[in-house]
Amino acid sequence: MKALVTGILGFVGSNLAERLSNDGNEVYGLIRRVASRNMDPVSKIMKDITLISGDVTDYASTRNAIKATTPDVIIHLAASSPVRDSFERPFEYQQANVLGTMNVAHSMLELPDPSTRKLFVASTAEVYGLQEDKLLKETFLLKPSSPYAVSKAAADLYIQMMFKAFDLHGSILRPANSYGRKFDTSFLIEYLVTQMLEGNDIYVGAPNSVRDYMYVDDHVNAYVLAINNSKADQQIFNVGTGTGVSNREVAELIAGKIGYDSKKIKYGVYPPGYPIRPSMSDQPYIVIDATKIEKTLNWKPTFSLSTGIDKTIAFFKEHMLAKKA
Repeated sequence: MKALVTGILGFVGSNLAERLSNDGNEVYGLIRRVASRNMDPVSKIMKDITLISGDVTDYASTRNAIKATTPDVIIHLAASSPVRDSFERPFEYQQANVLGTMNVAHSMLELPDPSTRKLFVASTAEVYGLQEDKLLKETFLLKPSSPYAVSKAAADLYIQMMFKAFDLHGSILRPANSYGRKFDTSFLIEYLVTQMLEGNDIYVGAPNSVRDYMYVDDHVNAYVLAINNSKADQQIFNVGTGTGVSNREVAELIAGKIGYDSKKIKYGVYPPGYPIRPSMSDQPYIVIDATKIEKTLNWKPTFSLSTGIDKTIAFFKEHMLAKKA
């Protein structure tokens, strides 16, 4: 299979590309050329993949890249993603996430025999927005509460429309919060692990917010199963563990594993310089009902939160020791 991954240098993209390559597929990665680019996320598989230049916000650039690779499947993961940043850069988020998705989808339809090709689009659990405190189902009305969530909801709905109006083939995945990053420590679990290992002060701004945390390998496996199963065609799937945990509980769990004094954790306070998010937009509860993907594709999470955090801690311990050596 020939697969094109947009956002291949990102968290999920780099992990998915490695999995697809290891499974024997021909993997291409779309990257936007900039003056300085960190290639570390794909350093282990650089010799096994082909990188191609393109900018998803530009239709001609996207179309040319896709025509040059003629992929059997496209996994569209390129996006602007930090939720809080989207309040400061809302126009950029709409351009990257809405227009970018449109450009990729319409470019794929210009390929020969488009009905034989599939597009897998990354949505997010954030599209559900402010709901009651219960498991989120694919049938729920979308109520996005941030510029980021609006951009992903618009892209999600656009692809749903294309399934019907253009007979586009593929799937939409709405994943829960994923963790296990190696090159970005700005997200909660990676932030807590690295800062606690360094012995630094810890800030947990929304300690009572409840989230569904999924280890990256389970996230990647959902894409692999969707790609390889015809039952996934033109479907929307939630992907998550179905288990909610508060940010306070996550912090206490990690502190216990590392041996960090939890009395030093500052709850209800964000780190200095942290982007401001309007309080009315904060989502207190995002926990996924993944029954559909479990029944349709036989997907289930294989990592508990405790096990996944153990793996994350082990990586950063080794990484930090290597840097100090």
